[in-house]
Amino acid sequence: MTSTSSSTSSLSSTSSLSSTSSLSSTPSLSSTSSLSSTSSLSSTSSLSSTPSLSSTSSLSSTSSLSSTSSTTAELPKWTATGSLNDARHLHTASTLANGSVLIAGGWNGVIYLTSAELYNPLTGTWTTTGNMNAGRQYHTATTLANGLVLVAGGQNNGYLTSAELYNPLTGIWTYTGSMNFVRYSHTASMLANGSVLVAGGYNGSLNAARAVHTASTLVNGSILVAGGQNSVSAYLDSVELYNPTTGTWTITGSMNVERYGHAASTLTNGSVLVASGQNNGYLTSAELYNPSTGNWTTTGNMNVSRQLHTASTFANGFILVVGGQSSVSNSLSSVELYNPSTGTWTTTANLINARRCHTATVLPNGKVLVTGGYNGVSYLISAELY
Repeated sequence: MTSTSSSTSSLSSTSSLSSTSSLSSTPSLSSTSSLSSTSSLSSTSSLSSTPSLSSTSSLSSTSSLSSTSSTTAELPKWTATGSLNDARHLHTASTLANGSVLIAGGWNGVIYLTSAELYNPLTGTWTTTGNMNAGRQYHTATTLANGLVLVAGGQNNGYLTSAELYNPLTGIWTYTGSMNFVRYSHTASMLANGSVLVAGGYNGSLNAARAVHTASTLVNGSILVAGGQNSVSAYLDSVELYNPTTGTWTITGSMNVERYGHAASTLTNGSVLVASGQNNGYLTSAELYNPSTGNWTTTGNMNVSRQLHTASTFANGFILVVGGQSSVSNSLSSVELYNPSTGTWTTTANLINARRCHTATVLPNGKVLVTGGYNGVSYLISAELY
């Protein structure tokens, strides 16, 4: 039986968890470790295979909503875009400096994938790029200030400490320093100084810890880690704050509901929205963290209970929650929008394909790209745009 750790590590080049799934038999890690990387990219470099996006490109499907807009207005729609080259779930998605999206790793039902591919938003097509050195799922991926992408940890036939860097100019992955602890289903957060904080996850030792939690960057640069599951598979309502200046963790107000496999979004007013997840059942509840008081207050419930979904923030402040599962056998196509002004959720157009453990990326043109995932029967190769 594997377990969770409470260690945390600071990486000057690590990554973020887009999707995680629960393993009740494998407890979690709260350890933190540090990696640094000296490689850099010229700020003027470009990718010939993935042309950059014009800053004036516009979004027709996600036009701004005012807090008084009517829910009877015409709904945006999902449209199919180019399919991935490999079906996958539990992968990562990272936006590169030129606007293309890098998809890396995951699981296709047969093997842990080393493959990576690039999405060009201008053409809606995917091209393969260099393979990672290690196949992995449940890893994190972070785009660094120098343009490189740092992938850290994850799982293949074992649990990983390894980390590697992707260079968009060459399309090549190279190993960088390993983490101090094996971990998967962890989080990775970019700090203001360019370091990456990796926290929690599952490993192989019994420590008080958490995995399948969320990590949100507050306006003041602190990292808010909320909920998750610990080494004895207990669901957590506890919340901690990491101070990058002192390198210390402090306890802050607990959530009103224990949850893991939820989603968290930092709102434009600085508060943090946590939505859905699972404890003894699948949740519709949502709550808001106030950094000024350290307290949580409930907000409007979602219309559909879900876990292992994604949450994306639009420029107008609305939050788009996509897919997930409402039971082990039921992946969701339902999609909802949260209006921070009213604290309410409204349903919007369903996905073309139900999916969980997918990724969702806000493109420079304002559209949301959803890729891969699992529909309860098959691992998905499809991608769609909202």
